[in-house]
This record gives sequence, C-alpha cells and structure tokens, in this order.
Amino acid sequence: MKKNRWYLRMAAMLALSLVLSCTVSLAAEAGSSQDPLVTLSYLNDTFLGQILEKVDAKIAQRNSQIVQQLGGQITSGGTTTASAFTVVTLSSGQVLTGDIGCEVMLRVGTATCVAPSSPGLIDESAATTLAGGAALVQNHLYMMTVEGRGVKATAATTKLLVRGSYTIA
Repeated sequence: MKKNRWYLRMAAMLALSLVLSCTVSLAAEAGSSQDPLVTLSYLNDTFLGQILEKVDAKIAQRNSQIVQQLGGQITSGGTTTASAFTVVTLSSGQVLTGDIGCEVMLRVGTATCVAPSSPGLIDESAATTLAGGAALVQNHLYMMTVEGRGVKATAATTKLLVRGSYTIA
C-alpha cells in the first residue's frame, strides 16, 4: 500500500507542476518584458509599417515647413524669385525687370511698360500686347515673354503682384 501512495503523490505533483507551467506560459504575453521574443513576421508586417508611417509623417511635416519658409521669395544675386504671387512696392522711377515667364499685375498706382522693342508685355487678361512706354491697366495680368522687359513705376507708390524671377533697379 505504501508503494501505491508514492506513485499517487508523484502523479499529483506532476499534474500540479503541469498546471502551473501552463498557467505561467499563458499569462506571459509575446513580445512583452516578461517574454521579449519577437518574430520576423511581426517585424515585417507590423513594426516596419508603423515605422514607415512615422517617417512619412515627419517628411510631410518637414516639407510643409520648407514650403512655408520658401513660399514667399527667394533672393539670389540681386534676382528675386517668387513662387507664388507676392506684393512688390515700387517708388516713382523704379523699374522691375522680369525674366522670361515672369507675371505682373498692377494693383495700386500707375506704371508703364519698359521694352526696347516690340512686343513689350503680353496682356493675358485682354489677350493683346503692350508696347514699350504704354500704360498698364490695373488688375490686368501681364507676362514677360522676351528678355529685358519690365515695368516702370510712375506714381509715388506703385504696388504690383509679381510671380517669377525679377530684379528691381
């Protein structure tokens, strides 16, 4: 009879140990501080995607900051480039000379076209050309299509909206 009790005690201890180890292994989470094992599929499917999303968000945020900083004007060697329409104020007698493709709109004051030959400026609003010395019309959009074209302020204060590369003399 003592032999049977020994086997019975051994079986009970084995069963209790099996139940305890199953409980401990089920209680521990995969990838937690108790079980730091990380699988390759977790890294490729979950973690990498999260990291790439964060990197994309940081890049988008930085790009928007750069656009805000450079969105106004960029000045280099006396030439100013406006990527969006920018208000430029000229005094009487000052000349704004634009590169090819520069656009100008007269908003306040008066100004004339500066051009050594024809065509002077292209009036995009009226679909006509403006000869050298002719007056600009307020709220008309003009484009410089030939080098050396510009706008001369004839009022004490002249305000233009300008987009493109230009110099002021």
